[in-house]
Amino acid sequence: MSQAVTIPALTAADRGRVKLLYHFGRLQMPAVQLSEADFMAHLERTFRLFLPKTPGSVCWASYLEGLYAIDWWVCVGCLEGQNAAWDELFNARTGRSDCLLVDALRARAVRLYPRDEEKQDTAVTEFWSSLIAPDSDGALPVLARYDGQRPLAPWLIRVFQNWHLSKLRQSSGITTLPDDEIAMPLDAPKPDGSDRWHDVFVMAAREWLGSLDDDERLLLGLRWRYRLSQREAAKFFNLNEGTLTRRTDKLRDRAISFLASRLVAEGWTGDDLEGFILTELGSLLTDDPRLSADQLSRLLAMRGKTPPAE
Repeated sequence: MSQAVTIPALTAADRGRVKLLYHFGRLQMPAVQLSEADFMAHLERTFRLFLPKTPGSVCWASYLEGLYAIDWWVCVGCLEGQNAAWDELFNARTGRSDCLLVDALRARAVRLYPRDEEKQDTAVTEFWSSLIAPDSDGALPVLARYDGQRPLAPWLIRVFQNWHLSKLRQSSGITTLPDDEIAMPLDAPKPDGSDRWHDVFVMAAREWLGSLDDDERLLLGLRWRYRLSQREAAKFFNLNEGTLTRRTDKLRDRAISFLASRLVAEGWTGDDLEGFILTELGSLLTDDPRLSADQLSRLLAMRGKTPPAE
């Protein structure tokens, strides 16, 4: 199991970064108090969870680079039984509509169990209790499976859906669920191992997003989070539609070129590489913290503009 995985030693640079991460968490989430010893024990535990999912050798630096620090801190606080962390999780926002996590789970339950309000309520309640209590002997609680490398709320929705789809398959053979506007589209794990390519893609896409300037991030946010048309986005930039279309096409081509080169370098040999990239990129752009409503509001405020209605 993951606990038997040997982890590499921390370098001096890693130790400095870990210390900064600890104090960053204390500063950002003062109500969720973790001792340095507990913090380090959980960090090593989640690093062990991460290692088997990543091909090749993995260093601490790459793990810390991809860590959603505040989400991770909240998760650990919940596992430590801190009420402030649970309050933060209850109030977590998710998806394009920024609805509460519990409402997103409820909406997903409605799609899973239509016209059965009792089952919808039970589905959410049982899942919430499973966050810290395993649903079977020898299993880990849901929150203890989180490695911090994805936003916590969308990850919980993925786990919730896959858990109930598994139950439905056993009883009625249901294998899929229509997309909706509250929670991101989620698929069951794929037998061909393509989930591994999702993880490789996420790491490469984060690097690509980090290379963008403010205007490019704002353009992505307007087109993906706020679903503006080319014409509507052009008005925000005070550009004609043709100019914005060329910028959008150029940004799209750069993304495909960068991400395709990384996937091929990792050994991709499948068909429709561009289709895979565009499908995965949509979910990532919706949920990446650099394209959150708060960050986009800041970028718009710098231009003297207010966010469009979602």
